[in-house]
Amino acid sequence: MTTTALVWLRRDLRLGDQPALHHAVAHHDVVVPVFVFAPEEEKDWQPGAASRWWLHHSLTALAERFAKLGSPLIVRSGSSLAVLRTLVKDAGAEAVYWNRLYEPAVIARDAKIKDALRADGLTAESFNGAVLFEPWQLKTGAGDPYRVYSPMFRAAEARFDEIRKPLPAPKKLAVPSKALKSETLDALGLLPTIAWDGGLHEHWQPGEKGALQRLEQFASQPIAKYKDLRDQPALDGAVSGLSPHLHFGEISPQQAFVRAQQANHELSGAGAHGNIHHFVKELFWREFSHHLLYHYPKTPTEPMYEKFAAFPWRKPKDYAADLVAWQKGLTGIPIVDAGMRQLWVTGWMHNRVRMIVASFLTKNLLIPWQEGAAWFWDTLVDASLPQNTLGWQWAAGCGADAAPYFRIFNPVLQGEKFDAEGSYVRTWVPELATLPAKFIHKPWEAPSEMRRAAGIALDSVYAHPVVDLKESRDRALAAFAKIKASADA
Repeated sequence: MTTTALVWLRRDLRLGDQPALHHAVAHHDVVVPVFVFAPEEEKDWQPGAASRWWLHHSLTALAERFAKLGSPLIVRSGSSLAVLRTLVKDAGAEAVYWNRLYEPAVIARDAKIKDALRADGLTAESFNGAVLFEPWQLKTGAGDPYRVYSPMFRAAEARFDEIRKPLPAPKKLAVPSKALKSETLDALGLLPTIAWDGGLHEHWQPGEKGALQRLEQFASQPIAKYKDLRDQPALDGAVSGLSPHLHFGEISPQQAFVRAQQANHELSGAGAHGNIHHFVKELFWREFSHHLLYHYPKTPTEPMYEKFAAFPWRKPKDYAADLVAWQKGLTGIPIVDAGMRQLWVTGWMHNRVRMIVASFLTKNLLIPWQEGAAWFWDTLVDASLPQNTLGWQWAAGCGADAAPYFRIFNPVLQGEKFDAEGSYVRTWVPELATLPAKFIHKPWEAPSEMRRAAGIALDSVYAHPVVDLKESRDRALAAFAKIKASADA
């Protein structure tokens, strides 16, 4: 008797190391891969514009691979449970498998679907395809979830031998006996109606093939200098660029972890092992974010430390113009503007610069971190709810492992340290390209003749930034001191 299973794909858009697919192939004769587009089921965190662009192209690449294997990818939209029930009936399936996700709304949705399918008499099982350790596997000695990264990583490091090896991709799938209807990807309306996505096409290759190529390119040599060079945004290839591929599951963290371990044996040279180890630690920073969101589901909108709910942010009517300037890269602070323009064009921003722009928004401009998180959510191709939440709460000083309230990045000093020659700024803020390195990060200090020669008008943002860095720093410290005082009272 022929048995059939559905594999419900979400953000695990790959064939290799795909636990749900691997299990289905091992236990059933026919496997039907299905993707259901149901953004409303993710509640307030439906995919943003950049994520939708990536999803379209990732699904296109995945559909081509499934077609070559013999069992085409079925694409539907609507209620996930209703679509799965319809496909179970049409395909004559007796099982549905998927890989787990950890966002609060998705967890609740998946639990209801699993119960409903089992009540229908079906086998419904989920697997770990997105993290190295499940959020409930790593706990403190008291049995609590970790709220600080370093001890969490030490606990994980002691259990590295438990991390499973990547699973092989299927070489062939049986053709379903009955043709199943599928919607076109264009019908999902994922692509922009106005062509703003040229920079994304130029910089990215969505899909499993692009992910594996990027991993191999990085692990073949650049990983050996990762820690040494990762903070320099002008250096191409100094960081892995794997974040969107990991987010959409075009590659698994297990694959990245194992390849890094292999590189540790293959590569030698001054500091190679330490650099590679630092990359592994960054994989676990991603891990940490997933664990935190699982245990603290309110953090996408609320500070982890409740005292920060009373923080005296500026009011929307007072910061509206500054927020727009920040979003458009017109603050008059070169490294900040370079990062925000890189984000708009490529859908990505270098991590060091992410910290700088986030500190500037929350501390120099006193704009709520939720505003920054919302903008990143819409514009990043790697807009992961766990990582976006952890990153912004870290920058604002109100979350797990947060930067101390008094840590306020000076964007001029950060630029001079990590973009000493100004190459990054010149790339993304071309109106400053002719300024010498001495003034590229503080053009308002350049002699007037030099500014005129560079085309910097006296009334431009680069003569008068939206905020004075010293005065705004003092304002932020005073605001944070009030919170600390009230908490200590």
